[in-house]
Amino acid sequence: MQYVVVAPWVAHSFYLLATKDLKDIHLNYILIFPSLLLRMLHNQIWISISRLQTARSPHRIVDKSIDFEQVDRERNWDDQILFNGILFYVGYQMIPDTAYISAWKLNGVIINILLHAGPVEFLYYWFHRALHHHFLYSRYHSHHHASIVTEPITSVIHPFAEHIVYFLLFAIPLLVTIFTRTASMVQFIGYIFYIDFMNNMGHCNFELVPKWLFSTFPPLKYLMYTPSFHSLHHTQFRTNYSLFMPFYDYLYNTMDKSSDEVYETSWKGKKEIIDVVHLTHPTTLQSIYHLRLGIASLASKPHKSNWYDLMMWPMAWVSMVFTWFYSSSFVVERNKLKNIKIQTWVIPRYKFQYGLSWEKEAINDLIEKTILEADTNGVKVLSLGLLNQAKEINESGELYIQKYPKLKLRIVDGSSLAAAVIINSIPKGTQQVLLKGNISKVGRTVIQGLCNNGVKVVMTNKHDYYMLEPFMLDTMGEKLLLSNTCMPQVWLVGDGLDDAEQWKAEKGTTFIPFSHFPPKKVRKDCLYYSTAAMKIPNELQNIHACENWLPRKVMSAWRIAGIIHALEGWDEHECGDTILQVDKIWMAALRHGFLPLLNE
Repeated sequence: MQYVVVAPWVAHSFYLLATKDLKDIHLNYILIFPSLLLRMLHNQIWISISRLQTARSPHRIVDKSIDFEQVDRERNWDDQILFNGILFYVGYQMIPDTAYISAWKLNGVIINILLHAGPVEFLYYWFHRALHHHFLYSRYHSHHHASIVTEPITSVIHPFAEHIVYFLLFAIPLLVTIFTRTASMVQFIGYIFYIDFMNNMGHCNFELVPKWLFSTFPPLKYLMYTPSFHSLHHTQFRTNYSLFMPFYDYLYNTMDKSSDEVYETSWKGKKEIIDVVHLTHPTTLQSIYHLRLGIASLASKPHKSNWYDLMMWPMAWVSMVFTWFYSSSFVVERNKLKNIKIQTWVIPRYKFQYGLSWEKEAINDLIEKTILEADTNGVKVLSLGLLNQAKEINESGELYIQKYPKLKLRIVDGSSLAAAVIINSIPKGTQQVLLKGNISKVGRTVIQGLCNNGVKVVMTNKHDYYMLEPFMLDTMGEKLLLSNTCMPQVWLVGDGLDDAEQWKAEKGTTFIPFSHFPPKKVRKDCLYYSTAAMKIPNELQNIHACENWLPRKVMSAWRIAGIIHALEGWDEHECGDTILQVDKIWMAALRHGFLPLLNE
């Protein structure tokens, strides 16, 4: 709702466009709102590129963890753009000379460049140094420096008083050109784009400025900083104070002595061997915004449908069309636990596409290509998430084992840990449960585990009941019952559970899913458990995005299974009909710091 503050001016702009001839309207007034939207898009592009590069690129500068606290602190990055927009609208109304802003004037551009390189950079340098005095730092600038590992939007995360000073500084060239009637729209837009571009680049945390630029034009090192140059300011605090031009740090001897070395090291990069890859895919069209590469504030919360998703639906559709033609997986997240390095890769296909018969072969080829790429890159374990392990796609991964028997990496579908989580989620004292929905590998394992523990499993589907009987031992088979009348208070539910079935449950029934996707919640008088998941240990680094619909710092059992496989050094595959010892993997998960997710 914060965007309401600019609504009166936006409405007035549309009113002028609807009621007046274009020649009678000042375009510089009309263009203020589109320019705000373009600035937001520009920043979002930088956010996505930065997160993609810091997840996969060897050119990371600061290799430390970002947490949810930083994401929450930086989620209001668009406030600065709205604040600037209000000041531009007010300035237009109060300064008559804005009527003389033309489309292009070369002398205004030259004046702008000279004023930025002189007064703006000089005044910013000394104001920035003053902000690092303990009095101002503790009250203001420490908020910005709370982010040691920077992201592009870190550049505009400041207390309000700092935003006022920064706007006054950057307004110097703009106001001078307005009062001298040399201002132009190209100059205004170009200068604002330059500020945003340099701010985002300086905080993106990966080195992208090529060495040949400085070797071709050596003085450039005094006129343009690099991401590694400014990153040192966030790690060392009292060096590299300059805005965008390091000249003043050289002049006043505040340049960090390691600036050149850090630049060389960052640009050279360091190749990493990834131990575990979790292979997943987007779910709904809007879920693309909830990926770590999407909108950071949305990715940091559990994915659920919101009213504003409808506004973003057209862009989601465009992204779906684009990914349809993209023939490779891509990296979205990088984590570390103990000595194990982990990445999450995404197959660019949505849930509905997995249900299209003519898409299955293409999806299978994408998964196969990703497995071979991971194997070539030295990955030890690859876990298949969501529908990437669907039986109708690849027989829970068995297809790839048969096709490539010499694979060095281990393929894990995570069914054993998922079953262990579900078995240990059954409320204490439960004597019997009702099974509903389609039977899966996880469902069959849960049934066997519960029967083995003395819990009766009631089924209503005759076909599924007689299909399961051969898998049950004689002693366990006594606990598997077929009945249409028994309605226990605990339901194990898989895919295919419809709304009508849920309404048959008694009030207070607990629904525990054994499927990858949670059932639709149609009863407010019943309790719905999450899909199989566990709380992560504090040692798991760089977790600042939620996994689909799961809460913060909670990870699906299918994803955890691959990590446990690598930590334990297990050498077998877990795919096809293979199931690991449920108790063994459950104890291993607890031993490595993963905790049960209590559904209260």
